[in-house]
Amino acid sequence: MTSPSLPTRLEAILYLKGRPVSIDELAELADSDRRMVEEALVALTASYAQRDSALEIVEHGGRYGLQLRPGMGDLVKDLLPVNLSTATLRTLATIALKRRILQSDLVDLRGSGAYDHIKELLAQEFIERRRQSEGRSYWLTLTEKFHRTFSVLPDLGATDLTEAA
Repeated sequence: MTSPSLPTRLEAILYLKGRPVSIDELAELADSDRRMVEEALVALTASYAQRDSALEIVEHGGRYGLQLRPGMGDLVKDLLPVNLSTATLRTLATIALKRRILQSDLVDLRGSGAYDHIKELLAQEFIERRRQSEGRSYWLTLTEKFHRTFSVLPDLGATDLTEAA
């Protein structure tokens, strides 16, 4: 299996970070050099500009981010089953992708704003937090409320869904 292209890796990084990221940080996270990241960002930005997409790559002060195009916010706001900011939803999506993640690792991925997101997600009972047995961080996992609200099946382990059919 081939590894994803650099533009694809940058797109994933920008999505998960949920905040503007410098070229140097992108290069470090993508394990690539600065020049190649700059070229890949140009290609990725052009790709978004040429297609009819709800998303766009934007640059502010030398930092790049992935965001909804203007005018899409109202549509998305009406579709969300809960009242969570886009940044908090991205933090929740990161937890959902990992299924179980240390709070310290989540903050490394999402930035210090993740602490506020975690508080909000705990208050709305979408995640649970348990102290790590060794260490100072907490394990973050999804709750049943998350699975009910977002209609996502929990990991059923080795059970195959086709067996139940």
